[in-house]
Amino acid sequence: MPQLSDQMAVTDGEQVHLLEAPVGKRERLDKFLAEQLEGHSRARLQGLIKAGMVQVDGDTVIKPGFGLVGGEEIEVLVPVAEEVGLLAEDIPLDIVFENEDVIVVNKAAGMVVHPAVGHATGTLVNAVLGHAPDIEGVGGELRPGLVHRLDKDTSGLIVLAKNERAQRFLQAQFEAREVEKQYLALVDGRPPTQTGRVEAAIGRDPQERKKMAALPDAKGRAAVSEYRMLETFPKHSLLEVEPRTGRTHQIRVHLAFIGCPVAGDTVYGRRKPTLGLARHFLHAAKLGIKLPGERVMRHFEAPLPEELQEVLNGLQGSLIVE
Repeated sequence: MPQLSDQMAVTDGEQVHLLEAPVGKRERLDKFLAEQLEGHSRARLQGLIKAGMVQVDGDTVIKPGFGLVGGEEIEVLVPVAEEVGLLAEDIPLDIVFENEDVIVVNKAAGMVVHPAVGHATGTLVNAVLGHAPDIEGVGGELRPGLVHRLDKDTSGLIVLAKNERAQRFLQAQFEAREVEKQYLALVDGRPPTQTGRVEAAIGRDPQERKKMAALPDAKGRAAVSEYRMLETFPKHSLLEVEPRTGRTHQIRVHLAFIGCPVAGDTVYGRRKPTLGLARHFLHAAKLGIKLPGERVMRHFEAPLPEELQEVLNGLQGSLIVE
């Protein structure tokens, strides 16, 4: 079927398709896109819709079955695939645990987890391939062994599977939300309560599509984070945060949503960091997970990186005791 008024541009590693639904024809959004965007499967397009990459008349739609009535203007963002040959690289890794099934790494801040547009080498996956070549192809050609991710500037614990059996075993735990994850976050200001639970759906920011945002339930994916305050300072607080779901940038978005963004987060927080940080103060400190063949959950810990500990030490003199 010929495309209807499809205007396509490529910007910042994404194809932007602008379409107009034919007047007087009612049909599902995913079906319409599959008919108009040749070379993209319906399943692929459904995934883009769920990820918040599609807008209808300026509003983000996350339901593939959304009903079009005709005449709507539709914008679709499709990440541009880059031909990347995965390279095994000799990059030092801080390995916390390893056996024949898994490898647990304390990822350094600044390291991208997997190759993508603009980051073909130097990633965690490249480093793990250099350390354990047999992981190649496990669970996917470009993201071998990955079952979860950390942002580039978030340090801390990440687990990778070394074979297909382990991949499926770990993925099942993440999907069932049985994995225990605890992060340390230094934030600007203070949360409204000593302990709390943030329930706010997350999706693509309608104004800045590169960012995520807290959205009404109908426009985002359900997301839950719990926190407790560990220490307080005049202008900052140290929190322990447990994400109960695994949305993109979840902790950073949720903490900003309740008025205490992560210190050093220039995307969701203050444009000018308050403590001279070169990165945001977010660290995946603890991970509890069952390993293949074991019934009891294993618990791993990673200490704060030196640069974050120095910042925290500098605040200790102003600690508020309550």
